[in-house]
Amino acid sequence: QVQLSESGGGLVQPGGSLRLSCAASGRGFRIDTMGWYRQAPGQGRELVATVTRGGKTTYADSIQGRFIISRDVDKNTVYLQMNSLKPEDTAVYYCDAEVLTSSDSFYRDYWGQGTQVTVSS
Repeated sequence: QVQLSESGGGLVQPGGSLRLSCAASGRGFRIDTMGWYRQAPGQGRELVATVTRGGKTTYADSIQGRFIISRDVDKNTVYLQMNSLKPEDTAVYYCDAEVLTSSDSFYRDYWGQGTQVTVSS
């Protein structure tokens, strides 16, 4: 079994910064793409950013130029540096990983439990 554990959320003023981390743990697994999604109250879950094992990144238009996704492949960890935060960035942020375990023949999506980010003065 693989678990994703997120950290780094909290309350920040508009214009501030936060850094989210998500570490995968378990035995006998390989991760392809990792990413961050978010869900604001009353809204659906939306893509924020993804990074492949080879380092290719994609970003949502709404956070382009403000957020940076990065990854440590050896540590099975993905980061999200969030700068110039706006009130509309307030949401629960979820980590996602495409994981191949020793008992599977294809990659499955694993999700973290979510971490709250609140941007408010």
